[in-house]
Amino acid sequence: MSRLGPNSPPGPSGPERSDGELLAAMASGDSDALGDLHDRYAGTLLATAIRILGSRREAEDLVHDVLMEVWQKSADYDPERGSVRTWILIRLRSRALDRCRRAGRFRVETLEERDLDDLGLAGGDDPGHSLDHERVRRALHELPPAQRQVLELAYFEGLSATEIAERLAVPVGTVKSRTASGLAKLRAALHAEDRGDR
Repeated sequence: MSRLGPNSPPGPSGPERSDGELLAAMASGDSDALGDLHDRYAGTLLATAIRILGSRREAEDLVHDVLMEVWQKSADYDPERGSVRTWILIRLRSRALDRCRRAGRFRVETLEERDLDDLGLAGGDDPGHSLDHERVRRALHELPPAQRQVLELAYFEGLSATEIAERLAVPVGTVKSRTASGLAKLRAALHAEDRGDR
């Protein structure tokens, strides 16, 4: 995806704009800001889409569609709900899973689909704006850093246990153990919240 044309309004010169500033500029019609956001995140988005869809061509199409959706909905971004990167990755993952379901394809999930459903992470048109997602996000931030890290890599970046192990330079067994412990603690925290213990 390239920048949208020579007649796009120029962005401000000087220091590189933050993600939030880019979205604000996009909401004002600055297509150069979309180009900057693309340059910043296209690689991560494409790698995540390929892992889920298994096809580079489909992944490239999806990344384009998601970035166009981000452009159209940039004014809806709420920094209180998480980072721009997370907002975009959640949107990408949701759209990728929708495509898999429509195509009737089976996928290998890093986390069990039932785990994601139980925790309010799977499905939905825009999980980044759901109450369940907000509850999970709060509970996730209360986990020990090592457990939170593997869950974020698995869910938001779609990495397998082996890929997470390589990224973190730890044994695969350690990744699986941290994942299981983190999911168990998330469930316990959410159930405690439901009972009013928190």
